[in-house]
Amino acid sequence: MKRRQFLYASAAAGLLVAAGCTTTNPQNGDGSPAARRARIDSGVNEALNRLYATVQGARELGTKAEGILVFPSVISAGLVVGGEYGEGALREGARTTAYYSTASGSFGFQAGAQSKALIFMFMNQAELDRFKASKGWTAGVDGSVAVVKAGVNAAVDVNTARAPVVAFALTNAGLMANLTVEGTKITRLDL
Repeated sequence: MKRRQFLYASAAAGLLVAAGCTTTNPQNGDGSPAARRARIDSGVNEALNRLYATVQGARELGTKAEGILVFPSVISAGLVVGGEYGEGALREGARTTAYYSTASGSFGFQAGAQSKALIFMFMNQAELDRFKASKGWTAGVDGSVAVVKAGVNAAVDVNTARAPVVAFALTNAGLMANLTVEGTKITRLDL
């Protein structure tokens, strides 16, 4: 039984590595902190533009947010045991103020790999300050998060817009219908 669990965990790790390899930028082999920040910032711009173009009301919500945390590429992979990881940036106003990573794990029936953009909008200063002061912030534990899910019109509803933190997950097809961010751990990066 332990050997089988080890094999499942090894397969999940292999899937994560393989998924990460398919999303790297082959033209930029520079691993310096400055190059890493530039790649993250570029991805953040692309993810926000895609969000604003595909989700009605997202741009208006974004202009009201005190801060927007964007993970442009969160890679998820698993085979019974799964995990996900991504790096992103916190925007306050039009500028990046810090860089973060997100990670979570899961156990259960799953197989495969996918990539998504994960976006958190902090709608009031108290929630943003609590997030920034934390050593590690966990969605659903350290802050209540309302998730905008795909619907008929892919729009932000009034009740969601009133939440202290609003989350979106985008794939190439648009908003994800079955997203949960509960237990997603976010940690500040020293870049």
